[in-house]
Amino acid sequence: MPHITLPEGVPGIRSLVMYRPDTGQPLYALAQALLRAGSPDSTLVDAERELIAAFVSKQNQTDFCMNSHAAASRYLYADQRNLVDQTLENVSTAPISAKLKALLAIADHVQSDARTVSDELVAAARAEGATNGDVHDTVLIAASFCMYNRYVDGLASLTPADPAAYEAMGERMGTIGYQLPNERR
Repeated sequence: MPHITLPEGVPGIRSLVMYRPDTGQPLYALAQALLRAGSPDSTLVDAERELIAAFVSKQNQTDFCMNSHAAASRYLYADQRNLVDQTLENVSTAPISAKLKALLAIADHVQSDARTVSDELVAAARAEGATNGDVHDTVLIAASFCMYNRYVDGLASLTPADPAAYEAMGERMGTIGYQLPNERR
């Protein structure tokens, strides 16, 4: 049960941004900027960005964010959707690029203690083809999702137990991105 009165039946961060649209708007704008490709010096595609968000959320044990962003990543990967679960299960054996594995190693360090992101980790990512933009965006996605995860968990927002509930969320996030909720969404 949420620690504050939130819109009935609205899960996760959506209920929190409906409660406070004034803070929700900049949070959604940040998610849109981070999780939708557009950075001129980053090669990360939207599916990879969503996977980084899901990975960090899994590390933080935030089920709502992990499930919703994994669903968005699956939607965006389309025919390769199985690699999302394989990556969340075991990064080292997942069928993803060496570059993405190196970036997830950086995200893992940001999540656990950002001060441990080392020159060696960044050099390893660069050796696999990561750009400055890829490194920047990975660090900012990981750091932001630590905040989003704590926001969702700290206020105990609704977390659906049914995995099917996340499929529609994933499709919505994969198609329209991050916009403040209204009655039609």
